[in-house]
Amino acid sequence: MNIFAIFVLITLLSAYLCISESSSDISKLFETWCKEHGKTYGSEEEKLQRMQVFEDNYEYVKQHNSKGNTSYTLGLNPFSDLTHDEFKASYLGGVTVSANLRGGTLEIPFPDYAGAIPASIDWRQKGAVTGVKYQGTCNVCWAFSAAAAIESINKIAGGTLVDVSEQELVDCANFRPRCATGYMDTAFQFVVKNGGIDTLKDYPYVAKATSCDQAKLKKHAVTIDGYTKIPQNDEQALLRAVANQPVSATVCALSKEFEMYNQGVFSGPCLACNSHAVLIVGYGSENGKDYWIAKNSWSNKWGRDGYIYIQRNTGDPKGLCGINMFASYPVKNTKSNPLVSSI
Repeated sequence: MNIFAIFVLITLLSAYLCISESSSDISKLFETWCKEHGKTYGSEEEKLQRMQVFEDNYEYVKQHNSKGNTSYTLGLNPFSDLTHDEFKASYLGGVTVSANLRGGTLEIPFPDYAGAIPASIDWRQKGAVTGVKYQGTCNVCWAFSAAAAIESINKIAGGTLVDVSEQELVDCANFRPRCATGYMDTAFQFVVKNGGIDTLKDYPYVAKATSCDQAKLKKHAVTIDGYTKIPQNDEQALLRAVANQPVSATVCALSKEFEMYNQGVFSGPCLACNSHAVLIVGYGSENGKDYWIAKNSWSNKWGRDGYIYIQRNTGDPKGLCGINMFASYPVKNTKSNPLVSSI
């Protein structure tokens, strides 16, 4: 065998070993990820297909994080074995905004907030935000956003911090139960008209639409008095509102970067649309960038322990990801009704 042939053989062997090592590394990482997130598959063929998707997503994360010139990083999360199209089909599009939705006497005009507002606020630190939840593939982010806002104002108004039932909103707030689009204002209207909402413990979330439980419907653990819309595309109005309580808002979460967000201040790319609902629980600044703190409903294994920090003061009236476009919050002037003993 001549020297050239030996050189070619060594080169091919080295390449093979590198590929084998890389495949082995990905396989080990995938197995660790599967254990962490409790993932199992129906066949080895499906598992191999999901591992390929996982590898593609992992490469996307590495490529973004290697740039070194962005204000945020991406990371692996519970959705890392899904293609982006699969993720969008299962977890986005859960909001139908009705800009002209009117609640009659239930809709309270946006107040003329007076006085200075703090440079930063985090309602989590004030004990007014419940833990991050997981909506599953029942696409009802609107119910989680509305429920979270109700939980927070109940605490701020002098009640207790109690988890309320997203399932009751899914089953009872719309014309028919559905794992589909909805709107936070509709949820607020329902709670006012119903006289309150049950607890999550008594009416648990099952990640699917079921028939409205009429008995649970009569249990009014938490009440609100109305709701208020924040003027569209008015960041200062939104800022003043969040300084007083957490606020429900819609965002455009269609980008792969949003799906795989991990740390830092998210700065896009991001269109202005209303594909997803979150709860804004505060605002502040980090490394020279102003941000909103938004509570999501994709579990605490997504993002910053279930939260995303979205850049604010971008100069766009709609805000990054359209966060200034559609926002509202429940109003409560009295303490919650005492929890009934059966709950």
